[in-house]
Amino acid sequence: MLKQVQKGFTLIELMIVIAIIGILAAIAIPAYQNYTIRAQVTEGLTLADGWKTAIAEYYANTGGWPLQTELTGTNPSSGKYETSVGVTTRGTITIVYGNQANTKITSAILGLTAYTNANNDVMWQCGFAVAPPSGTVASGGASGGGTTVSPQYLPTSCHS
Repeated sequence: MLKQVQKGFTLIELMIVIAIIGILAAIAIPAYQNYTIRAQVTEGLTLADGWKTAIAEYYANTGGWPLQTELTGTNPSSGKYETSVGVTTRGTITIVYGNQANTKITSAILGLTAYTNANNDVMWQCGFAVAPPSGTVASGGASGGGTTVSPQYLPTSCHS
């Protein structure tokens, strides 16, 4: 009688491989979700860059901080993940997340607050970051700008 050679995998070998794949997926999925949320938050900061420029220019020309209505021809911006990006109080840009944003940040707010230093340079505080050293907060602005986005989703420049 000829001895038969085993071909393929045994059931236990297949079950071990499936268990390993399951463990890897359980670790990878939450990490990927946090990564995508952070990317969505970052898009809001990119949209705010134009507002930073407009506010700094207004301050350089007038010595005061503008309201949304005082910035000629401007309306709140919006993006794929943001329902609104604009000036809510003098010297504060507010980013409100929504639209296609992850539900963990839907309706959350990220605030950018303007500060000036002794040379009248405009500096920005993002979210929960420490206020710029020797900076004076914009009149009407508040440290943190009303940020409600969880610190785990903020870029490092936006938390302490």
